[in-house]
Amino acid sequence: MESPVAVTDPHPTTQATGWEGVKDSLPIVISYLPVAFAFGMNATRLGFTPLESLFFSCIIYAGASQFVITTMLAAGSSLWVAALTVMAMDVRHVLYGPSLRSRITSQLKKPKTALWAFGLTDEVFAAATAKLVRDNRRWTENWMIGIAFCSWLSWVTGTLIGAYSGNGLLEGYPAIEAAMGFMLPALFMSFLLVSFQRAQSLSVVASLTGALLGVMLFSIPVAILAGIVCGCLTAVIEQVRRGSHAH
Repeated sequence: MESPVAVTDPHPTTQATGWEGVKDSLPIVISYLPVAFAFGMNATRLGFTPLESLFFSCIIYAGASQFVITTMLAAGSSLWVAALTVMAMDVRHVLYGPSLRSRITSQLKKPKTALWAFGLTDEVFAAATAKLVRDNRRWTENWMIGIAFCSWLSWVTGTLIGAYSGNGLLEGYPAIEAAMGFMLPALFMSFLLVSFQRAQSLSVVASLTGALLGVMLFSIPVAILAGIVCGCLTAVIEQVRRGSHAH
């Protein structure tokens, strides 16, 4: 009687390493550096010290929300109002963990999970989801820590360079300083144009209208909050209306 032949996988699966995470973080690093630079420069020009600007990126690490909170604080808004506004902007992050957990088959270790969970930004979440969708057997916490840490480090580094640039480092280069001053509005305009879809036009108009009325009648902090509230409410109403039509 012949013995059964062992079936071997021609393409054995190996788990992703931390070094792979470092390499996979490069697209995020490249995109984070100029944005973080703009934040650091903008924060110092609003009156914050380079150390305070660095503190925002090290601890808060909230991307666009950092621009909002520094602008609100510089405009005289209370810390509580600024904090609540940023929390409202970033409430989506609460859903990232459960969404990933539903796809992860391996057992998680709390110390490692706490490390990469801190760095779970939009871009890191997208990278992790892509890895899990392609092959969840290769996803590891070491890979996740590699991509999250490098992304965070690039954001902090960009902030540090930008903070000292806005603190007088570019005074001898007026052309570069003028170009960097235009970088922030141009950056946000590019984000808006890239993400804009025709179905979102009503929400965008409502958000801009709320922000405009807020800045004309009250102040910049009120304008920011009004724009967020008007845009979100319009999006919710539109979604409910479409759902009722579908039924």
